[in-house]
Amino acid sequence: MIMARLTKCFALAALAAVSASAQASANCGPATSDEKTFLVCAYPRGADIRTFFADPEGEPLGTFTSLSDTLAARGEKLVFAMNAGMYHPDFKPVGLYVEGGVQQKSANQRAGAGNFGMKPNGVFYVQRNGEAGVMETSRFVSRRLNVAFATQSGPMLVIDGKLHPRIREDGTSRRIRNGVAVCTDGQTRFAISNEPVTFFEFASLFSDKLGCRNALYLDGSISAVYAPSVNRHDRWRPMGPIVGVVEKER
Repeated sequence: MIMARLTKCFALAALAAVSASAQASANCGPATSDEKTFLVCAYPRGADIRTFFADPEGEPLGTFTSLSDTLAARGEKLVFAMNAGMYHPDFKPVGLYVEGGVQQKSANQRAGAGNFGMKPNGVFYVQRNGEAGVMETSRFVSRRLNVAFATQSGPMLVIDGKLHPRIREDGTSRRIRNGVAVCTDGQTRFAISNEPVTFFEFASLFSDKLGCRNALYLDGSISAVYAPSVNRHDRWRPMGPIVGVVEKER
């Protein structure tokens, strides 16, 4: 009787482990839009999504490995990560940056050149109640939301269901690109292209394929992702801000 109960317990534990593993893998998967391929990772409302920049000594983390090791030291597990917006040569963010409820850099609303200055740009944020969102920068600043984590980048890809007005179908610039959206089903979707794509092709992924009304461009060319559930770890050169999904170590 005891042996039978032990066998049943082990079987249930193994089934739970398989189920948890399957659920983790289900978060990330391939997507195709305009004959271009992407990796899309989706996380439900309430997932522990955070922004990261420096280690406990105040030095830029720079890599997914450094972030994973830092979290592991305090009993947490990094299950997903992506570069989280543009940064200066010293790796500090170009725009708004909030981590753990502390604003480390204020919103940058100045006009300028480059993708960040291709207004309107926007903010990806996670409120203290766990609700995430993507919002055009000036609207975000005026709302004065109580956020725990936030990062600013640009341009916006999709604004209230429409592509950014300066994103044109005949654009020719192609890069490996990554971005984020919070969609009508409440899920936060991170995407990275598997091949060089135009802004139009990338924005169309969010608006047409994923059905997201607001989406934000994070970066291009230096785009990288950490998704162990699909055996992906882009070991890119040191980067600035990182956005990641965290779980407690079991």
